[in-house]
Amino acid sequence: MTISSRASRFRSGVITVALASSAAMALSACESKKVPIQTTQHEAINRLEQRLEQLERQVGEQLPTPADNSNKVPAGPVSSITLRTGTSDDRLRIYWADGTRSDLPCTKEQNTWACG
Repeated sequence: MTISSRASRFRSGVITVALASSAAMALSACESKKVPIQTTQHEAINRLEQRLEQLERQVGEQLPTPADNSNKVPAGPVSSITLRTGTSDDRLRIYWADGTRSDLPCTKEQNTWACG
């Protein structure tokens, strides 16, 4: 899993938590007080948005910048995949429809092959 996909997954998780929290706050405000709901909801949403922006900044500061863009995955479909094992360079090779290929080194860990 790449760092950018982890960050994306983290952001979507934070957004889900924020939405669930705002819904819970809105429902609890409806039951307990006669305060105008719109004001309470607006304040809660503003606090959640501020916290979300703060968390996104923190995540962005912690993520390292990508160092190597030469191993980008080509756009387009996969033509074929081969797995080479039992050699000095065990690997999973992906042949792309545009004629390029990607090699992922593989290792055997507890009877399971891990490539990437």
